[in-house]
Amino acid sequence: MTRCLPPETPAVLAFRGPDAVRYLNGQLTQNVADLADRSLPACVTDAKGRLQFFTSVFRGRVDDEVMVAGDPARSAELLARLERYLIADEVEIETLTGRWSRLHSDTPIEGACLVRSTDGPFGSGIDHWFPAAELPDVEPAPDDEIETLRITAGLPLWGRELEDGMLPPEAGLDRTAISYRKGCYIGQEVLSRIKSVGRVNRRLARLATDAPDPAALVLDGKSCGALTSIAPLPGPDGSRAALGYIKKPAYDHREFETETGHPVQFVDWA
Repeated sequence: MTRCLPPETPAVLAFRGPDAVRYLNGQLTQNVADLADRSLPACVTDAKGRLQFFTSVFRGRVDDEVMVAGDPARSAELLARLERYLIADEVEIETLTGRWSRLHSDTPIEGACLVRSTDGPFGSGIDHWFPAAELPDVEPAPDDEIETLRITAGLPLWGRELEDGMLPPEAGLDRTAISYRKGCYIGQEVLSRIKSVGRVNRRLARLATDAPDPAALVLDGKSCGALTSIAPLPGPDGSRAALGYIKKPAYDHREFETETGHPVQFVDWA
């Protein structure tokens, strides 16, 4: 049985031309040259390595086309940022926002114009792209199940675990969305320095708790972080998966509590 997420119509920018890959490699943290038939997460950062946008990047339908998808509410901002450094490069940018919709599932769905493998709350999955008016009639998995899978898998969400101005390695994005093998890009120097030093002031962790709502975390009566997401559905032991940030002084601890007294167990780093 196919499981899928609710269809979405994100901001979509198409980059075309002989310099498209090279130009985007200078703007995104991901290695655009390594995409093949996959859609990969990528950060857009400022010169200080701080997060501006969290996107997905993938090859389009023609050889010199690369697509970048992001938050539809910030389409104009994303376009302005990604064309800011475009000077003498042979790159054309087309805004496709509102014209293409994405349907993510754990098995193939027929009729898509573009198909790319990618990871998601179901594990290994598939992004299917359709013209916005031609989405197939499918029933998405229940919201509570999707959110529980996301949190259990340690996948950060904008507005919960991700925010403008944070350092991507804080959320574990250095393992999935940042390439340290390619050349320079905006923010690369700072992110490479963080990797070599090996520490940030807070880290996203996978946790378990019976707390009903996100809350501040305390250790020995002192603030040590915050719960950001709690799974709607409990696990077999009755506790619920959660995500939250742990501050550096508490990295070696495995038991915390919320400011309201609910116990919180460390599971792993996200």
